[in-house]
Amino acid sequence: MDLAEDCSDGYFIITRGKARNSLRGIQKGSVGRVQARTGGELSVWLLGASSHAFPRGEVLVRRDDGLFLSRHQAQLLLFVTPAARRLELVANPQLFLAICSLACNDPVLVKHAKAHWPGLLRKVVQIQNKSSLEDFPMLGFEVELLDSDQHCPGRKSGPLPLFSAGDIVQAGSSCPANAHWAWPNKPSEGLDLKITSWFGSLLSLGPPEGGGDGLGPPEEPLLEVGSMVELVTDKGAPAYGLLRWMGTLKGKKKTWAGVELDRETTNGTDGMFGSRRYFTCQKKRAVFVPLGFCRPDARFLPMPAPPPQHGKPEESHLGIDTDVPPVPEAEALQLLEGRMKGIQGHYNSCYLDSALFSLFSSSAALDGACQEAASTGREAPRILKRDIINKLRSQGFVPAESVMNFRKQLGCDSFLTEEKDPEEFVSVLLERVLGMKPLLRIRSENGMTQDAYTFQIILDKDQVGTAPTVQELLDASFVSCGLQLEETPLCFMVQMPRFGKTYKMFSQIIPSTELDVTDLLHNSPRECFVCGRLAQLECATCLRDRKLQPGRIKQYCCLCSAQVHAHPLRQDHTLRALTVPAEVPEGAPLPRHRLQLYGVLCIRTSHYVAFVKHGPGPHSWLFFDSMADRCGDDSRGFNVPEVRGCPEVGDFLTQPEETQARADLELVSEHVSRLLCDSYMCLYERAPV
Repeated sequence: MDLAEDCSDGYFIITRGKARNSLRGIQKGSVGRVQARTGGELSVWLLGASSHAFPRGEVLVRRDDGLFLSRHQAQLLLFVTPAARRLELVANPQLFLAICSLACNDPVLVKHAKAHWPGLLRKVVQIQNKSSLEDFPMLGFEVELLDSDQHCPGRKSGPLPLFSAGDIVQAGSSCPANAHWAWPNKPSEGLDLKITSWFGSLLSLGPPEGGGDGLGPPEEPLLEVGSMVELVTDKGAPAYGLLRWMGTLKGKKKTWAGVELDRETTNGTDGMFGSRRYFTCQKKRAVFVPLGFCRPDARFLPMPAPPPQHGKPEESHLGIDTDVPPVPEAEALQLLEGRMKGIQGHYNSCYLDSALFSLFSSSAALDGACQEAASTGREAPRILKRDIINKLRSQGFVPAESVMNFRKQLGCDSFLTEEKDPEEFVSVLLERVLGMKPLLRIRSENGMTQDAYTFQIILDKDQVGTAPTVQELLDASFVSCGLQLEETPLCFMVQMPRFGKTYKMFSQIIPSTELDVTDLLHNSPRECFVCGRLAQLECATCLRDRKLQPGRIKQYCCLCSAQVHAHPLRQDHTLRALTVPAEVPEGAPLPRHRLQLYGVLCIRTSHYVAFVKHGPGPHSWLFFDSMADRCGDDSRGFNVPEVRGCPEVGDFLTQPEETQARADLELVSEHVSRLLCDSYMCLYERAPV
């Protein structure tokens, strides 16, 4: 796609490939005038000032190796060096076309003195070497720079600084509403932040009718000490903090703000500005900026209501009827990863935050039940769907207020203040909020059936190895307790063998990425452990046999059972006859019933975090902590949630089980170590068909 709508001007920039019959030193980014066209080739006379390093002369290029330009565009690009910057400009047509359309008094943002400065374009200047009139004239811009108060920074009379198109970072027509403008580092003495401004105020800049410079700061937002505000970092990502102080600084006009950021920043302070202390916080977290360049933290503002649609009630904007799907794998990192992402913790809520993030961020297993419950009009599922699930999946962040409103609906005041276990919350969530029947129907040896929402693994420590998998633990627990599943569950939430929050039966447990429950199902056809044919007998004692793959359930056909138990050490084993379904044809392949791991809740020193699989890819893992950091003190501060991508977890879990069991915890990553050592509950869902 060419930058010039009309290619009749006949100018061209080489963006790839090599020129034929070329001059020595030809390079991408060279600009020239098209002399002739033959088929798919162009004869281009390269342009450039005699003082530039770009060669001049005629070359042959393919039509597909560049872009057509207008004369004006060619003149602007010729003043840009190096060639790489020209290529960056044409690769960003929105910015480049906006630069080409600039007129006097338009606002711009330019690179100057190792910083970004806002300014006003005052003149488009033609540059040409008077002693070499054959040089093609270039174009640049005279820009009047503005300081952080949007006034000229003490400029003396004289020519304005000259900038090329490559020096312009943002131009008036290229910026959307609420664009973020970068100011030089003066406001916070070296602070590497961009101060947020409103583009609408800059667009209207220009000499007023009554004279004067017409430059004024943006309107100060309605903020007070204790407000949560946002700025924008030099990479364009939002930075958040707490407004700790407002007032007048010595030598500064207008009202300034002291903000405690939720993370350290270069040249930040601990609340000092100059030689005076205005408040106290951690080192490198305090910044001072004009109040007009702070704005309320948008994540804590209510979402604006879209215009009502024909045939729909006005309150449809509440989001109850909106079914926001789980975050797709390709979008998860962009939406969810970072600080102030996920679900914000508040007052002992980490168990609840981790469970909600695991259950709903990337899994749709409970979506049907949630939608049905929300349609009843009850407040708890309504808040859950609208203010937590939909916000998490669409915005990547759920504020603590939304979670607290949900906690108030759980039917017990202890959910507002006390620290609880995830299994207690999950049971309340599924039974009372979503109105679901128990996920598990467990059959005991006496034929009685018990219902449950989660399953606690119970076994003797010597039944498995020192670094067991969840599959081994579950098999051993079911066999030793004489339990079976009546049916394959929609979700299987498995609690690891622990006593309280501190004592762990095993120093490390390996989460199985796939849970095969075929051999745990009642009246389900099962394969012989040896030959793979239909099994007829089960031996619980063989479960521990170290010569027969210990930790795995053993069932046999009659022939293989006789051979296995002919061994002298196995002749005292007790066999149990299996119920073989009559409809299973002889020799037919037997179906396997498998569940996929999609989340792991972990606990360390009474604090819960979560690992969540955000897609089918083996390395698609996220780590979530709802209270990774804190900004401010206990009375006025807030917790900072964080989500991190951790593909190394996928690297580890794709290794063979024997390699996983031998892993040295001193050598694995922090995330892998935490997953193995601190696992509390593993979440599984039915594998997609």
